[in-house]
Amino acid sequence: MSANSASAAPETGKPAGSGPRIPKVPFWAQIVAGLVLGVLFGWLARSQDISWLYTTLDKVGHIFVQLLKLAVAPLVFFAILVSITNLRKVNNAARLATRTLLWFMITSLIAVAIGLAIGLITNPGSGTGLTPKDGKLPEGKGSWLDFLTGIIPDNVITPFTELNVLQIVFMAAVAGIAALQLGDKAKPILTLSEAVLELLQKALWWVIRLAPIGTIGLIGYAIADYGWDLIGKYATFTADVYIGCALVMFGVYPLLLATVAKVSPLQFFKGAWPAIQLAFVSRSSVGTMPVTQKVTERLGAPKEYASFAVPFGATTKMDGCAAIYPALAAIFIAQIFDVQLGIGDYLLIAFVSVIGSAATAGLTGATVMLTLTLSTLGLPLEGVGLLMAIDPILDMMRTATNVAGQALVPVIVSAREKILDHEAYNSASSSPVDEPGTVDVRDAEQKVSLPVTA
Repeated sequence: MSANSASAAPETGKPAGSGPRIPKVPFWAQIVAGLVLGVLFGWLARSQDISWLYTTLDKVGHIFVQLLKLAVAPLVFFAILVSITNLRKVNNAARLATRTLLWFMITSLIAVAIGLAIGLITNPGSGTGLTPKDGKLPEGKGSWLDFLTGIIPDNVITPFTELNVLQIVFMAAVAGIAALQLGDKAKPILTLSEAVLELLQKALWWVIRLAPIGTIGLIGYAIADYGWDLIGKYATFTADVYIGCALVMFGVYPLLLATVAKVSPLQFFKGAWPAIQLAFVSRSSVGTMPVTQKVTERLGAPKEYASFAVPFGATTKMDGCAAIYPALAAIFIAQIFDVQLGIGDYLLIAFVSVIGSAATAGLTGATVMLTLTLSTLGLPLEGVGLLMAIDPILDMMRTATNVAGQALVPVIVSAREKILDHEAYNSASSSPVDEPGTVDVRDAEQKVSLPVTA
């Protein structure tokens, strides 16, 4: 073999004489293609009245969501259990957890304030042509009594069969704390739990790879079923939700990153992009959770801390669904039903958004949170029915905002506590995260030391 041929082989990375390799389409490009095809197929199904295409889009989207939901219950349980037990590997874990919760509340307050401000400026319920008769009672509703008493399940089976995520979180937290108290006696259970969690994440990864196809079904069905005319009636409200979420995600978050964490906001979005784009399509914070955790670790947050903060955030940190949306929706519904809201009502909305956000539980949609807000304010629950028609379209941006916030807080806390890997943060890319089980991670037994002073 000549020197030229010997040097050519490493450059090409393929044997001589082989044909051109088909370029791999980036995952983000697959998602964009799914969005475009979904809009096109949805428009065709509605404009040409193609019933079989309408049904196909419905089934494809439904199957994708069902596959995500199939993993939700066990994924939440084992993720919370393992994340709590992982705190034993972190020094000053109690302070770390407290500051995580504190930043969850701070960002939620900012988000709900932005939602209220936009609603008061734009009056989204005026001039829509909608009336109270257009509303209908939701199938389920939330109340403070249900929220407080519903945390504790009647048995260990029902929460899993009925997907009551809040009760699953409660049981997982109890199991995790008990395992910490047992110490070495609980090691077999913890080993099994970690193995099951890895198995679930691997299976969920396969579902995630189907997201481009699921996008075609979900977007296509929304367009075919609702059409542009219906969306036009909610134009102001829809724009308010998207603008509010955009202000939080691309205004508040970068400001916090630059001033509090003192890191590059652009680099954050570059690293978090795989999780944000998947959240937009799947409309599920829990379904996106494995990817969110991966990008958070890739942005330099310690693995032991990220494995606690991200699952915790996926079930409680909802700036889109539990802050911006209910604030705007309450104003919208109050205007439709001609109910005047005062300062006390707006403060109450902020209180509900911060305290009751766990009721959203990371699942697709925010109906429970909205009914909780309306019932607390004394607004008609029929107003929920006014918004159900466009909920899928709103939920895409809401969930993307949720997930961005779920990655943001661990980065801020890590930077404030001086445990953020700045080298990893600055080198994070927007490429898709690797499949679970294929990446070498930092030693799980390594202690994360926190400074004694704040």
